Amino acid sequence: MAERDTQRKVLAVLAGGLVLGVGIGVTLAAWNDSEFATGTFTAGSFNLEGSTTSATTGYANHNVDLGQTAAALVFELPTVASSMSPGDVVYAPFWVRLDSTTTNSATLVPSGITAGTGGNEANLSYTVTAIDAGDACDATAAGTVVASGTTLSAQTGATSVPLTEGTPAGTAGTPVQLCFAVTAGAGLTQGATATATWEFTATSTAD
Repeated sequence: MAERDTQRKVLAVLAGGLVLGVGIGVTLAAWNDSEFATGTFTAGSFNLEGSTTSATTGYANHNVDLGQTAAALVFELPTVASSMSPGDVVYAPFWVRLDSTTTNSATLVPSGITAGTGGNEANLSYTVTAIDAGDACDATAAGTVVASGTTLSAQTGATSVPLTEGTPAGTAGTPVQLCFAVTAGAGLTQGATATATWEFTATSTAD
């Protein structure tokens, strides 16, 4: 009888040891550690501006889609007249560049032309040529024809030109001069006028 009681006590101790061993295992498995990482992402800036004054001054924003006023091109009329006659060609320069806050280069492309209702829109044709910023916008101008039209209501073709961001950062990009040439056709109506608005779109490119 005493031997049987002793055996029970030993089994009880062993059982207790097993329980204790399981408890230690659970405690070890509960240890853990973590790492965290965060990032900050800042978007760049992009803005096209234009000037009818010169390659270096007179720049402003002229986006009519944002409620701004389109730049008024200053065409040089023939020296002997204050208005156009059939066969006359008049020229006007317009400089565009990326402003000093812009952080990407871009491509510039003519997006279209919208004619007014003066009466002579169909009797005037045009070309827009990208030339060096310092060149004269006149009959001698040579460069890349980016758009043309047989009337002020049509655009034939659309050739893009590159625009570079400023270097160093915080300075305006290199200007591109757009030289507008408008030619009066044989059917030009006396006393009638014509207006047109050209749109140019700059799209950022990855550096």
